[in-house]
Amino acid sequence: MNTSCGANLELSRCIALSPVCRSKSCVPNFQGFSKKLLPLCKDIHARCNKEGSVRLSVTCSASKVDTAADEPSSLTYKDAGVDIDAGSELVKRIAKMAPGIGGFGGLFPLGDSYLVAGTDGVGTKLKLAFETGIHDTIGIDLVAMSVNDIVTSGAKPLFFLDYFATSRLDVDLAEKVIKGIVDGCQQSDCALLGGETAEMPDFYAEGEYDLSGFAVGIVKKDSVIDGKNINVGDVLIGLPSSGVHSNGFSLVRRVLKQSGLSLKDQLPGETITLGEALIAPTVIYVKQVLDIINKGGVKGIAHITGGGFTDNIPRVFPKGLGAIIYEGSWEIPPVFKWIQEAGRIEDAEMMRTFNMGIGMVLVVSPEAANRILGEGQKTSIAYRIGEVVKGDGVSYS
Repeated sequence: MNTSCGANLELSRCIALSPVCRSKSCVPNFQGFSKKLLPLCKDIHARCNKEGSVRLSVTCSASKVDTAADEPSSLTYKDAGVDIDAGSELVKRIAKMAPGIGGFGGLFPLGDSYLVAGTDGVGTKLKLAFETGIHDTIGIDLVAMSVNDIVTSGAKPLFFLDYFATSRLDVDLAEKVIKGIVDGCQQSDCALLGGETAEMPDFYAEGEYDLSGFAVGIVKKDSVIDGKNINVGDVLIGLPSSGVHSNGFSLVRRVLKQSGLSLKDQLPGETITLGEALIAPTVIYVKQVLDIINKGGVKGIAHITGGGFTDNIPRVFPKGLGAIIYEGSWEIPPVFKWIQEAGRIEDAEMMRTFNMGIGMVLVVSPEAANRILGEGQKTSIAYRIGEVVKGDGVSYS
């Protein structure tokens, strides 16, 4: 294929997709081709050779095109302003200065136990709270992001502290947010020990606020879940999520803008709105996971947050081990299907950005897997989503 395009056009914008031969003529199929670029491609020729293959020549004449306003062929998290690779690089650099970090929670020795601490926020999901006016569940997300991290070590959360910052304190709004935090602490059976309320004039937009918090838990040294005993053939058990949870919202908001829909519009094919589907609070897995751990056979646990399956699952594996994920082994919530379709997002990007319907992954022995899946039929849903194999990283089959 020969292409000749103006200097300000991306090469990918100059390629007509899937030219096909029909009898004696060739007809290029321009489905998915840039609507802004197509009118500029004045000279389009397609010719079939004797073997039936196509030679397509497209000449685009334009000295300047506003491609920034054009829709990209496939959105990525990086397009939305979040660079996962940059975050991973920062963790590596910090690890050189403070060896031992990098797990889901930080461990501090205390007698025959470890204190396990985790800290987090809820990211740009806060934007949805501002837009929907739903503030009484965002505190659940805040607690969940920390307690779900520390339970991956087998730690029982002890207490939580929060930080609430705003330009002008709206007491009624702040009360709703704190109510969510209290609910989250009750769900994880930990105490809300205290927090900080900061009023910072001119720092935040009117009616907006920021949230962060941290949790501390405890686990016996001989009961720590650290992944060291994971072997080839161990089973990956997935616990279902409630939806997007609290990661990937920069990309979600970009998709929403591109789709032309609003948070008040119905999620296509469903009975709830997009706002309701996206604001659904993060599942707190503490009680369920601790119950499973107490019955034995759990070797590693990964909280599926930013980085999705691709980056989070390998964090619990010893060197030389990886995972195969069984595609189609669990039900993907409709909200993810909409995000992927509306954003035209590649499968690999979805698996590296979102939890895709699985918020927590347990690496367990085959015997424990059978027990967990059997009990799950009576109490809560769990899926056999993969297995441990030799190699590195995560593959899908």
